[in-house]
Amino acid sequence: MPADERAVELVEAAASAAADKLADRIIAFDVSDQLVITDAFVLCSAHNDRQVKAIVDAIEERLRGLDAKPVRREGEREGRWVLMDYDDIVVHVQHEEEREFYTLERLWRDCPMIPLPESVTSGQRGPAS
Repeated sequence: MPADERAVELVEAAASAAADKLADRIIAFDVSDQLVITDAFVLCSAHNDRQVKAIVDAIEERLRGLDAKPVRREGEREGRWVLMDYDDIVVHVQHEEEREFYTLERLWRDCPMIPLPESVTSGQRGPAS
């Protein structure tokens, strides 16, 4: 069963907030057929620790406007890879080095991608791995 409308709404909002903070390589996967704990993953990259934190804050603020609060938030202290779990979606904001090393895209490549609005993808730098 594909990700539900609420999950897609949160994915688009999170991706848009990340794009507003100049995140790179923003992509989303529908993992609903693979995992029972969530419907979608959002992945994005940042150039430095400060930008990771800015992206995380922007996403949290945007999703709060949709009455969504993270049930779990990990990695914020280090600022290299922050995971935000909203039940319906999980957002991964990674420093570029962590993104290249862990290559989550490869782990989830068999899952369908969730199309993101052009306003999110038009300013992207570099290809998604």
